Amino acid sequence: MSTGKIAVAGATGRLGVHVVDVLAERGHRVVPISRATGVDIITGEGLDEALDGVEMIIDVASWHGSEQEAATEFFRTSARNLHDAGRRAGAARITAASIIGADKATAGFLAAKKVHEELLLAGPLPVRILRAAQFHEFVGQLLDWQQGGVAHLPSLPTQLVACRSVAEELVDLALAPEAPETPIPEIAGPRKENMAEAARLLGARRGIQVVGIDGGGIPDAEIAAAGGFLPGPHAKLAGPTFSEWLDTREGAK
Repeated sequence: MSTGKIAVAGATGRLGVHVVDVLAERGHRVVPISRATGVDIITGEGLDEALDGVEMIIDVASWHGSEQEAATEFFRTSARNLHDAGRRAGAARITAASIIGADKATAGFLAAKKVHEELLLAGPLPVRILRAAQFHEFVGQLLDWQQGGVAHLPSLPTQLVACRSVAEELVDLALAPEAPETPIPEIAGPRKENMAEAARLLGARRGIQVVGIDGGGIPDAEIAAAGGFLPGPHAKLAGPTFSEWLDTREGAK
């Protein structure tokens, strides 16, 4: 059954395209928000017009780099603008995606996401947050950042999850009549993995040799090595595994 309009901020991003697909498949009217659609959540250009008549907002917009200061400024501005424009539009709430371990972070992009969560929760509209493990798709991004035929990547524990699985859970959270019992629920992949080992599987398909290294130089590497960014006991675990995902059309891209 179709419902009122739902805006998706970051609609053309890695997670956003899946959120838009899930909503459309379920019969919802989607308002895609991104600079590609002529709406800028940082400058506010086109935002009021885009949110006119919107019932709720799903925020999956993200900063494109890992620098803490720039990412924090992006999230600070986007949170303020979505709250203000959403309130003017009469939206019921904002549902946002975050990252497992953001609450423990002290540096880097994760620390910026921690600020993002705090600012969203402090705003005038009700907010629901879903923390997700790193995406399967993130492994390819790590390889893309490397130069040459050898990639040195951290051998850190993770519980990689597919973007599509996160999108489905995020939509469920956004549309649920009642707020979840767990204040900030989590979703992760079906099993614990090693980032370097996962990258080695993908690297073999791309002709790239992956060398596992310790986390030196990576923000909060000690916390990560100790399992601080792994899902808690109440997290939802959703397949496919990374190797299963690699065998799909999505993973083969």
